[in-house]
Amino acid sequence: MFRLFIKEHSIFIIFQIFLVLFIMLLYWLDGFRNVDTAVYSIVISTILTLTFLGTLFIKKMSFYKKILSVPNKIEVVLQKEGYSPEVRQVETYLQHIYRLYQKEVQLLYATQNRHLQFMNSWVHQMKTPISVLEMMGQNGEQMDSKSVLEETDRLKRGLEAVLMNARLDTFEEDMHIEQVNLRQVVAEEVSKNKRLFISHRVYPVIEMEDDCLIATDAKWIRFVIAQFITNAVKYTMKENKKIFFETTLEDEKVVLSVRDEGIGIPASDIKRVTKAFFTGENGRKSGESTGMGLYLAQEICNRLGHKMSIKSILGEGTTISILFEKLDSKERDDKDVDISS
Repeated sequence: MFRLFIKEHSIFIIFQIFLVLFIMLLYWLDGFRNVDTAVYSIVISTILTLTFLGTLFIKKMSFYKKILSVPNKIEVVLQKEGYSPEVRQVETYLQHIYRLYQKEVQLLYATQNRHLQFMNSWVHQMKTPISVLEMMGQNGEQMDSKSVLEETDRLKRGLEAVLMNARLDTFEEDMHIEQVNLRQVVAEEVSKNKRLFISHRVYPVIEMEDDCLIATDAKWIRFVIAQFITNAVKYTMKENKKIFFETTLEDEKVVLSVRDEGIGIPASDIKRVTKAFFTGENGRKSGESTGMGLYLAQEICNRLGHKMSIKSILGEGTTISILFEKLDSKERDDKDVDISS
């Protein structure tokens, strides 16, 4: 403690010595030659300086003990023992840092917990297509290619969901805003999921403008639309129903709506279906819900600056909409310049 105190106040001690010597020099140059008075002044200055430093050291002893010891818990560090405004301000600053640290730790814990729960749920779901494929192989007969492709599609969708969930933490690094033809994206995703439609005997109906350009990230919005398609097909229990893909204009903005004729969502669940791992009544009925599809879709839309909304009537169907900024001809040209630059 003493060594630390001396190091901290070494500049003050040197200044005091320099000050006394400077005063003595002034008296000497002024013709004052009384050595006894000079020695008396030096002794008195030294005693006063040592008294001041000793008092200061005693007041700082508890603080020095605190910072020189190894803390066994964080609460010890945050205890306020300030003897001066400066030290009290330092302790307040440390408390603010600790609060930021707590928020970061809680965020990290929540992220890790979300990943862990999602992986556990995903692994459980992936057992089903793997078991089906295994049973097909054990029959000893020629495997039905249609059934195999359906199960591999389920595996692909599951793997894509896991990858997107992992990339969500580094979303900004992976984001690339560009002009996207909304109808083309929807048509490609519908084509990609055609086996899903055929196996459930549900039919897509695309009622969209051919030239509907929006500013978004093509890869992420494809994933969002794929989640809408999967949910719409999954919860359309009856055959020969339709899923409608429509665009409308609302205050010069484009609204993409995916409307199904499925079982609908209970009113009590609508506000919670976008929460992580919430499956609700419908998820328990199907037994195949991870509760992450709409959560990921909502997170992606928020980060892309799009507004997602859900409306549903129990027993009649569900409509999920996304509000995009529409690009007119001038904005398209400007966007091209921004993207190219």
